[in-house]
Amino acid sequence: MARAGGITNAVNVGIAVQADWENREFISNISLNVRRLFDFLVQFEATTKSKLASLNEKLDTLERRLELLEVQVSTASANQSLFSA
Repeated sequence: MARAGGITNAVNVGIAVQADWENREFISNISLNVRRLFDFLVQFEATTKSKLASLNEKLDTLERRLELLEVQVSTASANQSLFSA
């Protein structure tokens, strides 16, 4: 009878060890996926900031050109003699 109890105990320990390994594997997979997601978000943020900075520079250039054109138009409008030849 003692032998049967020992086998049952060994089986229970084996099941517990197997469950523990499965839980560790699950936690490891979750941790890895969270890390990958974090790395993606960091890279996405850096890329987005870079693209927005580039776009901002282009907009600044366009705004300066527009201001120059506005000055030229207002100067030409003030000097109507330029148009009557």
